[in-house]
Amino acid sequence: MTQILDTKGLKCPLPVLKVRKALRTVPVGATLTVLATDPLAPLDLQHLCNEAGHDFQQEESEEDGTLRFVIRRTV
Repeated sequence: MTQILDTKGLKCPLPVLKVRKALRTVPVGATLTVLATDPLAPLDLQHLCNEAGHDFQQEESEEDGTLRFVIRRTV
């Protein structure tokens, strides 16, 4: 099961706050795909996942500059 969270257009710290809240609704073992345009999102989301123990993967950027991340909830 994968949920998608669109944080495009939001600046730090809003994407991380929205991801943290969304992860509470994601079952353990499922993934959350995050779309973001904030250039700090890769660093911020990696840090969030490291602290919380979730798996983090950054995928390729899309043509419009959108960054795509996949977070697997592990706890």
